[in-house]
Amino acid sequence: MATAATSRIEVRVAASVARIILNNPPLNVIDLRMARELQQTLTELESRPDISVIFFEGDAHAFSAGVDIKAHLSEQIHEMLASFHAVIRAIVTSRKVTIAAVCGACLGGGAELAAVCDIVYTARDATWGFPEIKLGCFPPVGAVALPALVGQKRATELILTGRQFSGDEAVAIGLANRSASAEELESVLQETLNELRQLSPVALSHAKHAMYAWDAIHFDKGLARAEKIYLEELSSTADAREGIIAFLEKREPKWTGK
Repeated sequence: MATAATSRIEVRVAASVARIILNNPPLNVIDLRMARELQQTLTELESRPDISVIFFEGDAHAFSAGVDIKAHLSEQIHEMLASFHAVIRAIVTSRKVTIAAVCGACLGGGAELAAVCDIVYTARDATWGFPEIKLGCFPPVGAVALPALVGQKRATELILTGRQFSGDEAVAIGLANRSASAEELESVLQETLNELRQLSPVALSHAKHAMYAWDAIHFDKGLARAEKIYLEELSSTADAREGIIAFLEKREPKWTGK
């Protein structure tokens, strides 16, 4: 097994599988440094013909509680969104099989990262959610990907309320493939990895490419439009700034509708 660590992630490669461990305790928040490290790592792994599977995990406390809240301020959001969405696009366009194993908090950008993986396994008691609306924002990736994954009505409710839900519900609505106790999750994952190792890497790659050929066109265009709305329309509003500042100051936001 080959292991490499940077300041925010750890990468372990064994046989044909690359394991990316998010490592920014206590909640594995995705800051600009992690986003850049993920982007570089995914680029390197994509170029390796010996790797056919990439899977993401956090720790018992959190898969990831989302993108760094401070980076949502207008001074940083352009750079943060570009870096994070580069990671999302790399996962969506990857010819490798991508898997997420979710325990603990899986919120906002963390939930977006897990959701765009090909296969998602989750602990039953994991906490999922897209809470951006409570900060005066919205999740651009979620706004584009969720309707295709869980249906328009469910996606609308999850994004517009920002409510949290369990791993079991994530499976029930189609956001994850299977739930298990946190203790059983590793064995569930290993079952799938063992199955995938017995299959042709080139067949897996072409099958995935064919399955996503149509959706990828819509996702790319949809995310570009969602980014434009977020950056050119939402981020300059008073409410968007108020939501972030209120969160950082640990107080209730005072919305003005402007």
